Amino acid sequence: MIPQPQAPTSAPNRIAELLARAGLDWFLLALIGVVALAYFQPNLGSKASPVPWKLITTAGVALVFFFYGLKLSFEKLRAGMRNWRLHALVQAATFVLFPALALLARPFFGPEKGEMLWQSIFFLCALPSTVSTSVVMVSIAGGNLPAAIFNASISSLLGILLTPLLASLFLHTSADSSQLWGLALQLLWQVVLPVGAGVLLNSRFHAFAERHKAGLRIFDQVTILLIVFTAFCDSFAEGIFSRYRPADVFKLGAGMVGLYLLVFVLIWSLSRALHFSRADQIVAVFCGSKKSLVHGSVMASLLFPASAATGLILLPLMLYHALQIVLASSMAQWLGRQTVVEPVAAV
Repeated sequence: MIPQPQAPTSAPNRIAELLARAGLDWFLLALIGVVALAYFQPNLGSKASPVPWKLITTAGVALVFFFYGLKLSFEKLRAGMRNWRLHALVQAATFVLFPALALLARPFFGPEKGEMLWQSIFFLCALPSTVSTSVVMVSIAGGNLPAAIFNASISSLLGILLTPLLASLFLHTSADSSQLWGLALQLLWQVVLPVGAGVLLNSRFHAFAERHKAGLRIFDQVTILLIVFTAFCDSFAEGIFSRYRPADVFKLGAGMVGLYLLVFVLIWSLSRALHFSRADQIVAVFCGSKKSLVHGSVMASLLFPASAATGLILLPLMLYHALQIVLASSMAQWLGRQTVVEPVAAV
């Protein structure tokens, strides 16, 4: 039998293969691309843009959670809520581990200017986890989706109470936190209601969600790209980074990368020591290592209303927010490509 000649590989496919061997893919390159675009054209995606980016990203996040709901059933949700060890680890990492690391680092910050920088870092560490990006990353990485939705939502609600409490205990500040309930309402209609609607329609449209799993994954990634683009556009347009020397911003950014990686490794090690499944380990590290820019922006204006250094208070959060998305996105993509078959537990 004469072997048939193989069709030559096209140039785009060869490029994709080379990028895959180097550990890169289109999504990571797109992340770099949108950050570069935001740097050169910040007004394109800032609040001053005529394009309603806020409405677009808000609708995108709501659709993401609606599609997640289509993949869930009441049985899966109940099973996810019963995993109390996972929930305890995620919330302890968010509201205990992070603040403890900030307190341990306090002796390394000098008086006056150093003290203000430490307060801004502690404020970052006292914030709750994100909702949308945490759940999206867990989905991309192939983690336990019901547990991710539960933990991210609970973290946001707990943060309304715990973040002002931690700030008042260690930063000696207090403020009227009644406006923070607006965040709870936002969480309700942007996350809880879409997920609930999807769950109610699960029996009818679950097969549709499974058939279009690849397309929904791309929709998740595009939503993340829009969030990154608009966040960086706002930062560059408002001159967040230009107020500080490049060397100082670089050192602070390196510190934020170190903080993220340290927490990521600690949570991953703890979840392995507790013999969590791989899906639950993914939930633990991605939900437990995030910090919410939305909560931080609102709480900073309430907890530090008379501060003339609000930019410094928000700078570590801005850097951490941007870097956590980039780092978590690449990690989620890498974990999602791994094919690990877990052993079936004996009955």
